[in-house]
Amino acid sequence: MQSLSIQLPQVPDIASLDAYDADLLRDLYRRMVLIRQFELKVNDLFLQGIMPGTIHLSLGQEASVVGACLALEADDVITLTHRGHGQALAKGVSAAALMAELFGKETGCCRGRGGSLHVGDMAVGALPAIAIVGASSPIAAGMAFAFKRQATGQVALNFFGEGAANKGDWHEALNLAAVWKLPVIFLCENNLYGVSTHITEVMAIEFVAERASAYGMPGSTIYGNDPIIVYEAVKTAVERARAGGGPTLIECLTYRRGGHKRDDPGTYRPQEEMEAWFKTDPLPAFRARLLADARISLCEIEALEASVATTIDAAVNFALDSDAPAIESALEHIYAD
Repeated sequence: MQSLSIQLPQVPDIASLDAYDADLLRDLYRRMVLIRQFELKVNDLFLQGIMPGTIHLSLGQEASVVGACLALEADDVITLTHRGHGQALAKGVSAAALMAELFGKETGCCRGRGGSLHVGDMAVGALPAIAIVGASSPIAAGMAFAFKRQATGQVALNFFGEGAANKGDWHEALNLAAVWKLPVIFLCENNLYGVSTHITEVMAIEFVAERASAYGMPGSTIYGNDPIIVYEAVKTAVERARAGGGPTLIECLTYRRGGHKRDDPGTYRPQEEMEAWFKTDPLPAFRARLLADARISLCEIEALEASVATTIDAAVNFALDSDAPAIESALEHIYAD
């Protein structure tokens, strides 16, 4: 692989898809399209004033989460961030349940209690998101500790952003995971900015993955806009974790297409940087690679895209037609000492 830089994207030489099952390739692309269309629809609904609350979109980061989740087994578990729509969809949360959650409906994946910042569904191994930056890393380590103690063979994957890597609880989680050789993968979606602050202003090293050596675990920085590259890196880490080798730190270099959240225009980002990264958009890039594969036709890809569009429309209708939680249910699941 070519050397990577934190400043501007350097697309590595990408291997042929011939070695991969065509169904895997279709699934990778379908999930990426699902995330992209879901978030574009959510953005549109929000701008129209139809959707309540606020949203943090992950447009542009689809390849990292899809590649990572497809390297896991169904009973493996992920922890989500505040930018978690894509992570949830990649792990298998249904678009309908996720859309209903964003509308605060009873049929939502968290029964309307979580909203955009706290989505997830343990039925598919997606722990409802923890919006506090860095707070999910110790929880992922704790889940991995339980998996090891109970000999379940499961693995935990902790999604986090580069900003979390400067939090004390993140460092504690990596240290403990390494000492106890826990089956956990720490996966950083490094989109270069914590809100409006560039990573070079808050770290004296270039890459988050350089910190892995301090804890005695493997660490790698990879190009995060290709799902196959991410899939292979996470697959290797998962195999190592299941075999008792302990944790791995993987840093995916990627880029969000918008600001931190919907009222942030992202004007603090240099134009040259945005133009360079936008050219590496993972969806058109992977679509072009699929079209170059003789096993997958343009008609098939277009049918897949149309099917996803139908799924999104159905999800919106489902959410709008669903009931809000009953007032009296506000007292459910509340505990006090």
